[in-house]
Amino acid sequence: MRLRQKIILFAIAPLVLALSAISLTVYHQATSLVQQERGIIKPAYLATKESELKNYVALARQAISHLYESGKTDAVTKDAARAILAKLEYSEDGYLFLYDLKGTMLMHPRQKESVGKNMWNLADPNGKMIIQDLIRIAQAGGGFYDYVWPKPSANSNDPKPKRSYAIELPAWGWMLGTGVYLDDIDTALAEVDRKASNNITSTMLWILAITVLSLILIISMGLVLNIWEQRDTLEKERMRFAGELHDGVCQKLGAIKLHIETLIIRLAGPFQDISTTLDVLEETTGRLYEVNDEVRAIARGLYPEILADLGLESALRQLTHDYPTTPIGFFPAGDVSGLTGPANLALYRTAQESLENIRKYARASRITLRLEEDEHCVTLTIIDDGIGFDVSKCTSEPSSGLGVRNMRRRLENEAVDGKLTINSSLQGTTVTAKVPRKPRNIFLINLFPCTRK
Repeated sequence: MRLRQKIILFAIAPLVLALSAISLTVYHQATSLVQQERGIIKPAYLATKESELKNYVALARQAISHLYESGKTDAVTKDAARAILAKLEYSEDGYLFLYDLKGTMLMHPRQKESVGKNMWNLADPNGKMIIQDLIRIAQAGGGFYDYVWPKPSANSNDPKPKRSYAIELPAWGWMLGTGVYLDDIDTALAEVDRKASNNITSTMLWILAITVLSLILIISMGLVLNIWEQRDTLEKERMRFAGELHDGVCQKLGAIKLHIETLIIRLAGPFQDISTTLDVLEETTGRLYEVNDEVRAIARGLYPEILADLGLESALRQLTHDYPTTPIGFFPAGDVSGLTGPANLALYRTAQESLENIRKYARASRITLRLEEDEHCVTLTIIDDGIGFDVSKCTSEPSSGLGVRNMRRRLENEAVDGKLTINSSLQGTTVTAKVPRKPRNIFLINLFPCTRK
């Protein structure tokens, strides 16, 4: 598996999955906490309101207790009690109301024009018989009653939810009550929902930012590693060519230098046989031709001109033709002209490295080179009948297998996106190099990999 695929599979994918799971968990937990908070706030708020209503009614009864408990039932006493109750307002929408048990309004600070009228059939928009139900509840010992009614401070006829508390004053045949509007509960809960939504959104954005930054960091590390790998490959190539120059060209040039120095000594000394001097010159010329050929070979190795001018098939044919020892059977099949420059060079280098390894180590008597193509891939196969080698040792031990690792790096870099497979035994070795016609993206996994024919 290539480096970038390891990064994708073992870094990016688990990171995204983990952060997605964390996001879902945080969202679920936050939403659940909001619902729990709502479930706690609303009953607590209602309980507080109910307690307030009871206290207001208790205070109102206490305010007129000296009149009510006097035993008097005359109109003057009752009017004095009504006057006291009318003044007991505790908020803009908080007031007391008073009805007799037949539904006649006796006191109402917000509807003075209706005082004295019978409201027995008064109903809210939902059809609830407000006065009838309040009198019934009061006669049953007192209690709470929910309905909807316009809110005075809202200056609107839009009804709001309201909860009232009523008790009976049996000695005078009165129903005394007060009420509180509950729309502020909905406002408070809406504010809770708004803040919770903002907190959840903020948390999700932080998680998203962390995810994006983590992905950028991983991708950057992958690019750095890829650049380092390419530089490492280039450095090893330079070392290889430096070795070829040192072991070949430099030694031959050293020998030529010695021949020239010998000639200088001969020419500077007493006259000698000219034929001996000519022999030295001829040998020096021959060595110069060898150096020239070797430098040309190294130049072709750096980037063969035939590969750029005539394409991969012609370059491989020339390579097999110039092979110095064993004849090679070259079998091209199909059109491979659509490959990129890096892909062509990688396949050429693979063939070049493989043939060089065969020449040095394989002791082969037969070599076959096949170049094949299909809709997705181009495949280069080099087969020999030599003594083989230990593939696992070459791939696992840093001290050996430099050529194999160089082939793999060339093929499996991002610009080529190829694959190298080597099978070797005592009966021979098969090197297979596959490159796609279109390299896949640097951080996408290939869903349709090349398959061997």
